[in-house]
Amino acid sequence: MANQVWICPKCANTSYETDEFRATGGAFAKVFDVQNKKFATVSCTQCGFTELYKRKTSALGNVFDFFTN
Repeated sequence: MANQVWICPKCANTSYETDEFRATGGAFAKVFDVQNKKFATVSCTQCGFTELYKRKTSALGNVFDFFTN
């Protein structure tokens, strides 16, 4: 969200932090602990409200994650 205006829907603050995380999804992924879901987050620096945005993952990234866990 570089150079974009973001307004917190809870407190109207315009200051935010971004991050990302991975999570498992589906039976195969859970059994082998493969984190095949990727999300971007935008968090308000004042109240902590966080929005999640689903991101695309690559097959190569999922394979790499499988072998590094």
